[in-house]
Amino acid sequence: MEITGKIDEVRKQVKEWRQQGLSIGLVPTMGYLHEGHKSLIDRAAAENDRVVVSDFVNPIQFGVNEDLATYPRDIEADKELCSQAGADLIFHPQPEEMYAPDFSTYVEMQKVSERLCGKTRPTHFRGVCTVVCKLFHIVMPDRAYFGQKDAQQLAVIRRMVRDLDMDIQIVGCPIIREEDGLAKSSRNTYLNSEERKAALVLSKAVFCGEDLMKKGERDANTILTAMRNLIEGEPLAKIDYVEMVDADRIEPLTKAEGRVLTALAVYIGNTRLIDNFIMEL
Repeated sequence: MEITGKIDEVRKQVKEWRQQGLSIGLVPTMGYLHEGHKSLIDRAAAENDRVVVSDFVNPIQFGVNEDLATYPRDIEADKELCSQAGADLIFHPQPEEMYAPDFSTYVEMQKVSERLCGKTRPTHFRGVCTVVCKLFHIVMPDRAYFGQKDAQQLAVIRRMVRDLDMDIQIVGCPIIREEDGLAKSSRNTYLNSEERKAALVLSKAVFCGEDLMKKGERDANTILTAMRNLIEGEPLAKIDYVEMVDADRIEPLTKAEGRVLTALAVYIGNTRLIDNFIMEL
């Protein structure tokens, strides 16, 4: 496995692989990799001849007063995990490699990016779309792998690929959880022991909503009220949103039907965590 921070070196390697007729998978990450990321790399390695992992904390997807400066980083541990999972190349650029000093071109999206996380993080998906578009142009993968934990991001990327006619297959992969149910996230490291226990309220709310749907409940308000009540019972939790939307269009639903995304964002202390479940009805 190799690592580089240079765009031209990635392109040179990819060109060599293409000349050999090899397929390429891309796993875009912001580093500080965990078992959730490893599951993406594992799948990419199983479905492609070569795998590129981007390891880049993207500054333009962080808003004012968000955690760009404190976002956890550990490239040595990332290298070890990528090697174990079967990655062939890590692309680990510095911000100045990705963005010129006078950088001024962005990928904007409407509707799909405006609700849920887009409501409280209004510039976030502009940054996501821009960096992912750049990574797609640099790596030119056959397939790109994203986790369902960031379900709105997955919907946004799929819409961008469709709308801009990108010849890339987007593969969504299941949420990976800790043994007690908490969705794995790099931001879990921000939690102290008391907050870590309180954070279980997210997965408990997800399992509650999922159980209600499995038992036949279809009224969105009934399901969401039960989930909110559960979260509000935790003193350290502050709800950002708990919503039910169409999983592809990210438009609100009053009744659970079709491909349904039920998603939530909750502050545990100062740490914002997300979780969700998707059901096809």
